[in-house]
Amino acid sequence: MDAKRQTDEADRVKRLLALDRSTLPADGGPGFNRLVFASSPYLLQHAENPVDWYPWGEEAFARARAEGKPVLVSIGYATCHWCHVMAHESFEDVEVAAALLRNCIAIKVDREERPDIDAQYMLAAQLLTGSGGWPLNVFLTPEKEPFLATTYLPKLSRGGALGLIDYVERIGELWRRERSRLMQNRTALAAAMAAAVSPAPAGLPGPELLLQAAQQLTALYDPDFKGFGAAPKFPMPVNLSFLLHIHARQPQSAALPMVAETFRALRSGGICDQIGGGFHRYSVDRAWLVPHFEKMLYDQALLASAAIEAYQATADDWYRRFAAEIITYVLRDLAAPPGGFHAAEDADSAGAEGTFYLWTPQELRDCLGDEAEATAAALFDVTTQGNFEGKNILHLPLPPDDFARRNGVAPELFAATLAGWRERLLAVRSARERPFRDEKILTAWNGLMLVALAKGFGATGETTWLEAAQGASSRIRQHLVNPAGRLLRSWNAGAATIPAFLEDYAFYVWGLIELHQATLNAAFLQEALRLCQEMLRLFAAPEGGLFEVGADAAELPVRMQSASDGVLPSGASVAALNLLRLGRIAEDEELSTAGEKLLRTHMGQAGRQPAGYTFLLCALDFALGPPLEVTLGGGNADARAAILRTLGRRFLPALIVRSGPGSGPLRVEVCAAGACRPAAGDIAGLERLLDEVAPRTLS
Repeated sequence: MDAKRQTDEADRVKRLLALDRSTLPADGGPGFNRLVFASSPYLLQHAENPVDWYPWGEEAFARARAEGKPVLVSIGYATCHWCHVMAHESFEDVEVAAALLRNCIAIKVDREERPDIDAQYMLAAQLLTGSGGWPLNVFLTPEKEPFLATTYLPKLSRGGALGLIDYVERIGELWRRERSRLMQNRTALAAAMAAAVSPAPAGLPGPELLLQAAQQLTALYDPDFKGFGAAPKFPMPVNLSFLLHIHARQPQSAALPMVAETFRALRSGGICDQIGGGFHRYSVDRAWLVPHFEKMLYDQALLASAAIEAYQATADDWYRRFAAEIITYVLRDLAAPPGGFHAAEDADSAGAEGTFYLWTPQELRDCLGDEAEATAAALFDVTTQGNFEGKNILHLPLPPDDFARRNGVAPELFAATLAGWRERLLAVRSARERPFRDEKILTAWNGLMLVALAKGFGATGETTWLEAAQGASSRIRQHLVNPAGRLLRSWNAGAATIPAFLEDYAFYVWGLIELHQATLNAAFLQEALRLCQEMLRLFAAPEGGLFEVGADAAELPVRMQSASDGVLPSGASVAALNLLRLGRIAEDEELSTAGEKLLRTHMGQAGRQPAGYTFLLCALDFALGPPLEVTLGGGNADARAAILRTLGRRFLPALIVRSGPGSGPLRVEVCAAGACRPAAGDIAGLERLLDEVAPRTLS
C-alpha cells in the first residue's frame, strides 16, 4: 500500500459514510459495489474495489444457486496488514475482479463483526490445511458448506505456487467439469467440524486439574525470553491470570515468578509501545522485539486486568504503573466520546508496516538534543543500522532503574528524566501520519475494557477509570441494545444491527459484575442478572452447554460450542464464571447450578488438555472454593467506599461482596468456608479478618 493510499484510508471511510447512499442502486452503481451500504470500516475499505462484492447474506447465496457457482468468502479486519496487502495486489485489480466474476460469487466479511462466520470457516481451514490466519479465503457451496480454504495469495503464480487468478480459474474449471473432485471430502469435513465443536461432558474435578494446567504451562514457559511457546509469540494474559489463581492456592509454586518475569519481558520488549503506551498484538520473534504492529482493544483490556491482579497479589506498585500506562493509552487514543472504546489501530502508516513507531538516531537527536540523544539511544537500543528495516523499534535491553544505576544516576531522578523524554517524543510522533483507527464499538471488547477499568478502580481508587467504565456501560445501553432488550454486537456511524454473540453477553456481563463489586451500585447487578437470564434463553444447548450464536441468529451449517481459551477467553468460560459469581452474589441457586452445568459440559476436553482452558479453570477454581463472602452495610458512603478499596487491594479470587442493610453503623460481615466471623466496624477490623481467612501472599 503506497503512502497516499494509507493517508487516504480514514478519509475514504469517512467519505463513504457521509455519502447519501439512498441515491445509489442496489449494486452500488458504477463507482462502488454492494459494500458501499455497509457500516463496517473493513467492508467500506473494499467498497470501491472492482470486485463484485456482496456482504454476507441470502442475496449472495441465492445468486450462487441461480448461476450454479461456488461462493468465495473472504474474511479479514480493518487493521490487518496482510489483508491490506492482498487488497492492494488483488482485490483492486480488474483482472482479478474479472476472474472472480467468471468463476464464483464473492462475499466480504469483517471477522470482528461476525466472529461466528470467522470461527466456523477458520475451523474448516485448519482441518483442511493444518493452519489458518487472515485474510482467510474459503470456498463454499451455495449451501454454505466449505470445501477449500487458503489465506493470503498474491495476484500471480510464482515459484510453483498458485496466485489468486490461477487458483480461482482452476476452482471454477473443476466446479464446472469435475465437481465431484472438489466435493469428495465435504462429508468428512462436515463430520470433523461437528465433532470438533461437540463438547465432552465430565464431572467436576478437584484442584488437581488446576495443577496439571500449571505444569503444562511450566513446560511451555520460555526460560530465556519469558512468556509461553515459540514465535510467533502472544502475550496470553489469560494464562497470567490463571497462574495468579495458582499462586493464591500454592504460594510457594513457580506460578508467580513466571508471571513476574513475563510482565517485565513484555514491558521491556518492542511489543510494548515504549513512547505512547499500550501493546501490539504479538511478536514475530521469541524475544518480544519485533511486533506485528496492530493495537487491539482486547489486548489492552486483558493485559491491564492481569496487571491489576498482579498488583493485588503482590502489592508491587510496578504492576499498577504497568496497567496505568495501558489505560492512559486507551483513554487517549481509543476513547469514543461520549463513552466506550474503538476497536483497534492499524499496523500500517505512511505506506509501510510500523512506520509510526520507528526511530532513527537523528530523529532522537532532533527531538532531545545531542547529549540526551546519546543516553536515550543507549537506553532504547537505537543504532544507525536499526533493528527493523533500517530503523529502530524502541525497546529496553535493561530496565530503566538498572540502566540508571549502571550509569551512576539515582533511579528516581532518571525516572523523571525518562518521563520528560517520553513526553517530548510522543509530541513529535503525534505529528506523524497516524495508523488507521477502526472506530467500531464492539460490545465484547468494551466489556473486557470495563473489567480492566472497574478492577483498576477497585484496586487504586482512580476515579477517572470508574468514570470511563461507567461511560462505556452507558454507551452500550444506549446504542447496543435493541428495543426488545436484545444485546447487539457492533456499532459504527449510527448503525447497530448484528445480534450479539455469546462472547458479547459474557464479556459485558463480566464488566457489569466488576463494576458492581467495585461500587455496590445495584443497577449494575440488576442489568447483569437480566442479561444472564437472556443469555441462558438465547444460547441454551443440550446438557447445560451454551452455543456461540443465539437461537434467533443461527444461519451456519454447524452451531458451535467451545470453551477453549486462547488470546481471548472463550465466551463459555467467562459465562460459567459469571453464572457462578452471580449465583452467590444474588443467592440464586438456579444461576449457580447453570454455572456448574456449563463447567461440566466442557470438562472432558479440559481434562485432556487443561492448559488450553485456563479461563475455564479460573471458573473451576471459583467453584472449588473455599468461598469468601463479605456483606457490607451501614455507615456513610465514604466509609463504605473505603471498605471496598480495602477489599479491592487484595487478590481474592473466591470473593463476592454483597450489600447489607443501609442504616446504622458500619458493619462488615466476613464468611469463609461456611463459617462467619464476628462483624468488623472499621478497616482495621476488616484487615484482621482477611488476614485470618485469606492472608496476602507476597512470596
